Amino acid sequence: MNDKTFMRIKELTELQGTSGFEHEIRDYMRKSITPLVDEVSQDGLGGIFGIKNSSDSNSRRVMVASHMDEVGFMLTQINANGLFNAVALGGWNSYVVSAQRFTLKTSSGKNYPCISSSIPPHLLRGTTGQSSLDISKILFDAGFESREEAMEYGVRPGDVIIPQVETIKTANEKNIISKAWDNRYGCTLVLEALEELQNEELGHTLIAGANVQEEVGLRGSKPSVTKFKPDLFFAVDCSAANDINTKEGTFGHLGEGVLLRIQDPRLITLPRLKEYLLDIAETNKIPYQYFVSKGGTDAGDAHTANEGIPSTVIGVAGRYIHTHQTMFNISDYDAAKEMLVQVLKGLDKSTIDTIVRGL
Repeated sequence: MNDKTFMRIKELTELQGTSGFEHEIRDYMRKSITPLVDEVSQDGLGGIFGIKNSSDSNSRRVMVASHMDEVGFMLTQINANGLFNAVALGGWNSYVVSAQRFTLKTSSGKNYPCISSSIPPHLLRGTTGQSSLDISKILFDAGFESREEAMEYGVRPGDVIIPQVETIKTANEKNIISKAWDNRYGCTLVLEALEELQNEELGHTLIAGANVQEEVGLRGSKPSVTKFKPDLFFAVDCSAANDINTKEGTFGHLGEGVLLRIQDPRLITLPRLKEYLLDIAETNKIPYQYFVSKGGTDAGDAHTANEGIPSTVIGVAGRYIHTHQTMFNISDYDAAKEMLVQVLKGLDKSTIDTIVRGL
């Protein structure tokens, strides 16, 4: 990974955009995609895609979709003492939410520092302790002394609260620590693949970009595939690594390559599509690992849209996703980038038809 890629990762992961509030990332993607494609188009929910047209007017259509949103919170109530209640946007483990730093982003355009509440051990002495933690009970504190003061600063229900984190490398420079690698990984990969393929004549029309609202139920993929009508769909997304205790019988190991997802609760990768990915990986000596997931991606909804779209995921593993601090491996990203570029280079009309019709 070169310095340019790391700086792009740093920029994208430090941007803040949760589900339904992806505008900062969309602006970044629009600016970056525009010089690399023939046209840029946006769907009705806010997903943004660049289109690289084929010279063949009857070419097949291939869609590569990241998602822009990260997990966060929405402010639901301003309490009399100036603290806030909030509802989760996306899946959170309640035990990682307390005592963290956030940004409160208001509808008035003002941003304020904010932290999540916790109970010091001093206040638990002489009690039975904190036996459980419900996200709905966690308060968010921006330092306001009353409801009236918070409202004077433009705070309103519906404002969002998003993790505030600096992106850094580990000491050995083999890994990166950041928030929102799920899924600024995909945003980064889309941009770098488009740069790599800018002067390449592909055997298909390529639609590449990012959806919205994936973290709240894969809501963005159906509008985009309905709009762009792809013949094949590739989600590019980060998945949960499960390798800190054992690699025996677990899926998602840092440093072992791109994830070849074969099944999750919403998707079974069809045989011909899996065979194509395996052939690309082995021919190009790209490190890969099979992956079975307990969670889904935009491919889960895309593959049942329209009349059915063969879909899969080109993924990477990240430790501790859906928290403030995710760790991911640089060589895994490099493998995923090479995988996506070679997959797109190899897809012509005949290959796509074989995948689609040879289920």
